Parts: sequence; structure tokens; C-alpha cells
Amino acid sequence: MKSSVYIAVLLTIGLTACDKKAAETPAAVAKVEITSPVDGAKLSIKAENRVDYNITLGGEGDHAHIYVDDRRIGMLRKMQGSYSIDYLDPGKREICIKIVNSNHTPTGVGRCVTITAE
Repeated sequence: MKSSVYIAVLLTIGLTACDKKAAETPAAVAKVEITSPVDGAKLSIKAENRVDYNITLGGEGDHAHIYVDDRRIGMLRKMQGSYSIDYLDPGKREICIKIVNSNHTPTGVGRCVTITAE
């Protein structure tokens, strides 16, 4: 009888721990995907260039910022979509999307691609 109670208690604790971990995992996983342009792409300085992205907020993330060469050029509130870059200086450029908190401080989660603007 004691072993049946012991097993029941262990199963209850185990299932509760699994449920709690499953509930915490989605909120804790933050990521940024830049689907276009790809790393190493060549973009025209005469064209309006689009950055396509997917963002999953997690932890303290509230929204995201987009940067060209460490200069913030926009704020992204939609978690999936595209952002148009009106102008790029010629040469190698780094385009980054970084998740930030409500105070606009980066959370450490982001993605960058290096492109050549011609």
C-alpha cells in the first residue's frame, strides 16, 4: 500500500513539473529570422529594398528594432512581415533586427545579414 501511494505522489509531482515546464518554454524562446535578403546578397542602391522577417518574442521582449550599420532605422511591432529600406549607401552593409524590451533596450536576441549595396 505504501509503495502505491509513493508511486502516485511521484507521478503527480512529475506531471506537474512537466506541465509547468511546457507552459514556460514558449515564452522563454525568443528568436529572429531574416528571410530576405540572405547573407551575402547584392542590393541595388537605386531600388527600394525589402527586409522580410519573422520574430518570436520571449522573456522581456516587447518589440524589435531594425538597424543598418548599427544605426536604428525603424521599429517593428508586427512579428512577421517586411520593412522597406528607402536608401542604402554603397558598399558592404550590415542589416540587423534586434528584440528590445519596453524601454527599447536590446535583450540580446537578434539576427544580422551582411549585404553589398551597389
